Amino acid sequence: MEAVWAIEGPVVVRQVLEVLNGHRKKPLAYTTVMTVMNRLAAKATLNRNDERRPYTYEASAPNSAGIAVRDVLRTHGDAAVTHFVEEARTDPDVLQRLRGLLGEEKP
Repeated sequence: MEAVWAIEGPVVVRQVLEVLNGHRKKPLAYTTVMTVMNRLAAKATLNRNDERRPYTYEASAPNSAGIAVRDVLRTHGDAAVTHFVEEARTDPDVLQRLRGLLGEEKP
C-alpha cells in the first residue's frame, strides 16, 4: 500500500513492482505483486478498474488510518460510530473538531 500511495493516482502492477524492487536486494516477481494487488482489490483495500488492460488500481483510502477506520465501520457499523461519539463527548476539544468537520456550530 505504501508503494501505491507513493505513486498517487491510478497505478498499474508494473509501477508498484518498480517501486517495491527499488528497495530490495532480491527482486519480487511481477506475478507476486499482481496477486497481492488482486487480493487487496477483493478486500476493497484497492479499487480496480477492469475497463481496459492493464488494469489500473487506486487506494480506497488515503492512508492506513483511513483503511482501518473503514474496516471497523464495515465490521461493527453503528456500534463503532456510537462508541466513537460517546468517547468524543468526554473531550470537548474532540467534540468541537467533530462538529467543525460536520459543519455544525457549537450549541
